[in-house]
Amino acid sequence: MVELVLNVLLVLTSVLLVVLILLHRGKGGGLSSMFGGAVSSQLSGSSVVEKNLNRLTVFIGLIWTVCIVGLGILLKV
Repeated sequence: MVELVLNVLLVLTSVLLVVLILLHRGKGGGLSSMFGGAVSSQLSGSSVVEKNLNRLTVFIGLIWTVCIVGLGILLKV
């Protein structure tokens, strides 16, 4: 049962990670500019949207890593 939950969570986080990474602004802008990322603060250098997108990407990446390690431990036993 735990293995099934981890597999489903791994697939969901993998798809979400791909989407979040594609939303990041590259050299020429990105999809994040459509959601308010183009309006940036003069003091911080990057917008609030971009900072929140970075935080969300790191959080989903950590969940993805925990799923990988958990599945590795379960399948090793």
